[in-house]
Amino acid sequence: MAVDIIIYHNPECGTSRNTLALIRNAGIEPHVVEYLKTPPSRAMLESLIARAGITPRALLREKGTPFAELGLGDPALPDAALIDAMIAHPILINRPLVVSALGVRLCRPSELVLDLLPSAQRGAFAKEDGEQVVDAAGHRTAQN
Repeated sequence: MAVDIIIYHNPECGTSRNTLALIRNAGIEPHVVEYLKTPPSRAMLESLIARAGITPRALLREKGTPFAELGLGDPALPDAALIDAMIAHPILINRPLVVSALGVRLCRPSELVLDLLPSAQRGAFAKEDGEQVVDAAGHRTAQN
């Protein structure tokens, strides 16, 4: 069975790295889009937001971005202005976004990706910080 998974990834982000590793732990090699190098078009970003069932504000990243300098905390800003900011400054797009036949999701925390994978985990998995997410039998641990 061909599986088509896309991850909008930032290799500098631990959550993004953990999400990518969970996809691979299911035996799937996803299409990796390093969105800081290859940002999505406005139409694609709007589509991803809609398909994920979230608002542009929910996709907006604050930490390590020009969020404050751009005044993006203003609740009166319309969605279009937030999307404009993400297009102009892709670092404002929170990550990782994962697209599969089962949906689109912002995978924070990384184990949310498990709901999008059509294949079971092939073995134990611990996040980079040591938190066990999947046991040796490939099942989610009790806290996940």
